[in-house]
Amino acid sequence: MNLRKPNSNDATRTANRSRDVVPMSGLCSRCVDGCTGNCEVFKASFRGRELIYPDPFGEITAGGDKDYPIDYSHLNIQGYAMGAKGLPEGVPAGPDTATFPAVNTETEYGWEKKVKLRVPVFTGALGSTEIARKNWEHFAIGAALSGVTLVCGENVCGIDPLLERDSGGKVVSAPDMDRRIETYRRYHDGYGEILVQLNVEDTRLGAGEYVHKKHGLDTIELKWGQGAKCIGGEIKVASLERALQLQERGYIVTPDPSDPMNQAAFKSGALKEFERHSRLGFVSEEGFFNEVQRLRDVGFKRITLKTGAYGLRELAMAIKWGSKAKIDLLTIDGAPGGTGMSPWRMMEEWGMPSLYLHSAAYDFARRLTAKGERVPDIAFAGGFSSEDGIFKALAMGAPFVKAVCMGRALMIPGMVGKNIAKWIEDGKLPKTVGQFGSTPEEIFVCWEEVKNIVGADEMRNIPLGAIGFYSYAQKLKVGLQQLMAGNRNFNVTAISRNDLMSLTEECAKVTGIPYLMDAYRQEALAVLDS
Repeated sequence: MNLRKPNSNDATRTANRSRDVVPMSGLCSRCVDGCTGNCEVFKASFRGRELIYPDPFGEITAGGDKDYPIDYSHLNIQGYAMGAKGLPEGVPAGPDTATFPAVNTETEYGWEKKVKLRVPVFTGALGSTEIARKNWEHFAIGAALSGVTLVCGENVCGIDPLLERDSGGKVVSAPDMDRRIETYRRYHDGYGEILVQLNVEDTRLGAGEYVHKKHGLDTIELKWGQGAKCIGGEIKVASLERALQLQERGYIVTPDPSDPMNQAAFKSGALKEFERHSRLGFVSEEGFFNEVQRLRDVGFKRITLKTGAYGLRELAMAIKWGSKAKIDLLTIDGAPGGTGMSPWRMMEEWGMPSLYLHSAAYDFARRLTAKGERVPDIAFAGGFSSEDGIFKALAMGAPFVKAVCMGRALMIPGMVGKNIAKWIEDGKLPKTVGQFGSTPEEIFVCWEEVKNIVGADEMRNIPLGAIGFYSYAQKLKVGLQQLMAGNRNFNVTAISRNDLMSLTEECAKVTGIPYLMDAYRQEALAVLDS
C-alpha cells in the first residue's frame, strides 16, 4: 500500500518538502522554521479556505485517491470453456454463432416506460459547473450519438446569467438550459435520454415545471447526494457583481459578498473568488412520496433518484422508498467520487466506498425481493472508467443493476477531442496525437462511423469532442463484448454474480462473491470424482 500524504496532493497543488511524512497527519516528520513550502498547511496559512477545493477550480476534474482496504480490483471475472447464455431465441450455440461481435450490449431501465441504452453506461450529472457549461456541446452530442443517457445536473437554471423569473420567483426563461436540452435532442435517435436533476433551489425555482412545459422532458431526477460529497453543489465565481446576483437569487454565497469587509478584500485583490452553495436537502418518507407524486402530476413519465455514499440507513431508505414509490431508476454513487468542484478532504475521507456500498445495496435489494417487493432498476456509480469495471458492476448487482453511471471517464474524451481541434488549428499537435495523422479524419478512428450516422454535410457541425466521446463509448462497447463472450454471456441480462470471484477472503466476506479457491469447487470435484 502506498504511503498516503494527506497534507499534499496534486489536486490542491501542494507537496511535502520532506521525504518522510507522518502517515495520519501528512505533516513532514521534520518541520523546519523557514521552510518555503509547499504543503497544504503552508499554503493554507495565507490562502485559507481556497485550500478546501481542488485547484484551479472549474478548470479541472479531480478524483479522490484514498487506497481502501478492498475495491473492485479485488474482483476478477470468470472465464468458461463451454456454453453460451443470452443468444437470441432459436439461435443454436456454437463457434459460428457465439462470436464476440454477436454480444448484445444494449440495456434498459424504467418501471414501465423503458429507456434503452446502446451501451450500459450513462453520464454523471453535468450541472452548473464551468467545465460542464463550456464543454456541453462535446458531451451532449457525443452522448446522443452513442445512444446513452445524459444527466443535466443541478442549478443550471439558477445560475444562468440571462435567467428570467416571474413575480413569484419561478423561472420563465433559462436560455442555457434550453441550449443544453436542444443540443442533445438534435442528434438523439431513440436510445438514451436527457434528464434534469432537481435540488432544493431547483425545486423552489420551478425548474422541473419549466423543462417539462417548454421541452416536454419525460424524466426528472431527485438528488440526495453523490459519492464525492455530503454537502450541496457548489461553484466559484470571480466577480463581485455575479456573487451578489446569485445571492439575490437565494443562493448561499460565501464569503458574504454584501459584507463591506469582503467587498474591500475583493477590491484589494486578497479575496479573489466567492463560493455559491446549494442548501442541504432534508428527506422524509412522506415528503419523498409527496414530491414523487407532485412531479408525476406535473407530467413526468419517469422519476429517478440519485443518492450518494451515505451509510446503510440512507441506502435502505433509498431502496425501500424507491420501491414503494415505483421510481424508474436509483443511482447509487460510492466514495471517493470524482469532481473538480467538491471539497478535497471530503472526497478523500467521507462516505462508504463503492464496493462496500454496492455490496450492501445488492443485499438490501435481494431482501426486499424475497418479501415479494419489486425493487427499482439500479445503476452503480463511483470510480468506474473501463469495460471490466462495467462488467463487474453489472455482475455484482445482478439482476438489479442495469447500467453504470460514469463521471470523469466520459468527460475526458470530450475535453481531449476539443483540445485536438485547438492543437490542429494552432499547428501544435503533440506527438501523442500527431503520430496518427494531422487531420481529424486521420486521427479519429471513428470519424467515418460518425459521418455515416449524421451524414457528410452535417459533420461540419459535429465538434471533435463529441467524436472523442463516441470513440470512447465504442471502445467500452467492444471491450465489454469481448469480456462477455469469454464469460459466455451474449446479453447483458445473462450476466450474474456467479461470473465473478473474489481475490481475497476479505473481499469475499464483504461482497458475498466466493473466494477464487472456493468458486466452482464443488463442480470441479464432481468432474474429478465422476
